[in-house]
Amino acid sequence: MKVTCLQENLTRGLQIAGRGVSSRSTLAILGNVLLRTESGRLKLTATNLEVGINCWVPAKVDDEGSITVPAKLFTDFVNSLPPGPIELSLNVRTKTVHIKRGPFEANLKGMDAEDFPTIPGIPDKPTTRIAQSALKRMVREVAFVAATDDSRPVLTGALTTFDGNEVLMAAADPYRLSVRRSTLLLKVPEKVEIIIPAKSLLEVERVLEESDDPVDLFITPNRGQVIFHTEDVDLVTRIIEGQFPNYRQVIPASSQTQVIVQREELLKATRLASYFARDSANIVRFQIDPTSDTPLVISATAEEVGDNTGRIEASVQGQPATIAFNSRFVQDALTSLSAPEVKLELGGPLAPGVIRVVGDEEAYLHVVMPLRIPS
Repeated sequence: MKVTCLQENLTRGLQIAGRGVSSRSTLAILGNVLLRTESGRLKLTATNLEVGINCWVPAKVDDEGSITVPAKLFTDFVNSLPPGPIELSLNVRTKTVHIKRGPFEANLKGMDAEDFPTIPGIPDKPTTRIAQSALKRMVREVAFVAATDDSRPVLTGALTTFDGNEVLMAAADPYRLSVRRSTLLLKVPEKVEIIIPAKSLLEVERVLEESDDPVDLFITPNRGQVIFHTEDVDLVTRIIEGQFPNYRQVIPASSQTQVIVQREELLKATRLASYFARDSANIVRFQIDPTSDTPLVISATAEEVGDNTGRIEASVQGQPATIAFNSRFVQDALTSLSAPEVKLELGGPLAPGVIRVVGDEEAYLHVVMPLRIPS
């Protein structure tokens, strides 16, 4: 193998592929990145057996070949080199990669490419297709809700439903639920439901761009894996087996109070209150009074520290209400959004609260369970 590529391109490729490198595996080769020449480019591959990532880097290929090298050492060295062309050449007999950039060079001992786990190739036809920006937004607004406790594996993933021209993604833990709906670029012939690990989706979000360029989705014939494919990157992840809970049961059918408020103002007030809520189970109170000049008041009290009150302008319909939430859950939801205005729907002090995006109410919702306010 003998290739030449730009340091900046190789650095970016290693940054992407490196997300798949295993840091704790007993298999030494999983700490390596696979270098392989393919179709006039340099292909970088890494996997931790949960997620596999392929990334293609523009390169001048003089000799074909493949080898695996320690990912961290290779990445650290390449990142520290000055911009410009890097020459990579493989001594097949000693399994050593020679790296040269101007006055700097190194020799890196590798392991056989044949010993590296196989990453599934993409089938001929995608299951469906979606704009990168749309999928990136879905993941950003949904995946963070998924549980991190492995006691219920299905809750560590996001239920993703493809139906006709539409995709719906939902994630939940015992305290909250997030649902986002979007439009597909390629219609699916029949309804498909899969549970994708939230950790994998967050890696997908990192490699996608804020563009209308498509990302192709391939579900393997055995329904065991899903592949996300762009022009330069493939990400493969397993599909979680099991039955996702019927999340629709926790979505309130009606509300007594509706509040429209600037998202940034609500986030700022909740964040300020959270500092005082740290010593009181993160409890933040929302008080709504339609007759007041500042109808939304957010407050928190810690007996040994002090208290905080924030008054926000809002448009309110319905009855006065007082409800308490975990400040972190509210902040997480508001931070994941980019819309200027949100709508709060409340059904009483012990009913779940619903956050929607103003102007996009049917496509997104976030449910937060309330906390009991200490008497």
